[in-house]
Amino acid sequence: MRSPQTLTESDRRLVAAWAADCAERVLWVFEADAPEDHRPRASIERTRAFARGELNTAEEIRRRFAGGGAAREVTAPAAVAAARAAGQAAAVAHMGAHALGAAGYAAKAAGLAAADQDAAVAEEIRWQLDHMSVGVRAALRCLPLLGEDRSGPLGPGLLASGLQGTIIRELQVALSGESLTFSRPIGPP
Repeated sequence: MRSPQTLTESDRRLVAAWAADCAERVLWVFEADAPEDHRPRASIERTRAFARGELNTAEEIRRRFAGGGAAREVTAPAAVAAARAAGQAAAVAHMGAHALGAAGYAAKAAGLAAADQDAAVAEEIRWQLDHMSVGVRAALRCLPLLGEDRSGPLGPGLLASGLQGTIIRELQVALSGESLTFSRPIGPP
């Protein structure tokens, strides 16, 4: 039985494009710290190719970890989060829930790179919500709430903890039709 976090292949292709958009918005944060490292950019390009149907799921599942080392090779927390956003976007080919991971890490990167972290995170969440198509919203609403299903990235772990967990919860609350309430003070990453 497949995980409810997987989504159908057509829904994964749909949310992959949105996840790539989220990750690309903060790619500059990583590239400012590691200008010679093109792995996150390549991950985003592959995510877009998957979304367009140019790459198959099995191929991308095998390649999704190719850019993962980029986050381990930078030290600035904002750059780490930006690299993780790209990695999460690439992982959407495997499991649709990674789209929320890409958005969570992208908003975290935006916040960590800004002087007013809370405002930057809230602005990024608003942008992400405003740039969801009806189809992306419908697909993301099919995912279990963060922490309710242990069979994927929305279970306990990195996505459920820290600032990215708070951001993903905010996105899921907004997707359910409730109002956006991000007001958590940003502490250590």
